Amino acid sequence: MKRSNSKTLLITREGYQQLKAEHDELWFKKRPEITRIVSWAASLGDRSENADYTYNKRLLRQIDSRLRFLRKRLEELNIVDYSPQQAGRVFFGAWVELEDDDGNSLKFRIVGPDEIYGRKDYISIDAPMARALLKKQVDDVATVSTPNGPKDWYIVAIDYPQPIQPS
Repeated sequence: MKRSNSKTLLITREGYQQLKAEHDELWFKKRPEITRIVSWAASLGDRSENADYTYNKRLLRQIDSRLRFLRKRLEELNIVDYSPQQAGRVFFGAWVELEDDDGNSLKFRIVGPDEIYGRKDYISIDAPMARALLKKQVDDVATVSTPNGPKDWYIVAIDYPQPIQPS
């Protein structure tokens, strides 16, 4: 289930749909648009001094690279949907609210490593905090190793998003 780079191959349905939407946007909209610009710029003649050609050719390579990554990644990911057996315990996809001895609180969702970018309220299932919380329930204590030593967090609430019904 794990790859050599130790990223877990799990993703929420919402996360999968976001990656798929990114792929489709790049493939059906962005790539054809940039390809047209590159073709137009190439038709102007000398490519070595053509900034439109050089810039858009580089952009096209970046898009193609991202598309290759997304296609491979979408194939290998396993979508994890909520199951009623998860209720009351922390598992993949849970929103967890925590508090420490000083009254500091945290709230985040445990998701796959592909979903955390651009979100401050998501943490990867591979994170030490997420690992410490797995299978725990409200009022349990999760001890997390930090650079300053172990830190205790008390589980205040656990919630799961309502499943998205396929349309």
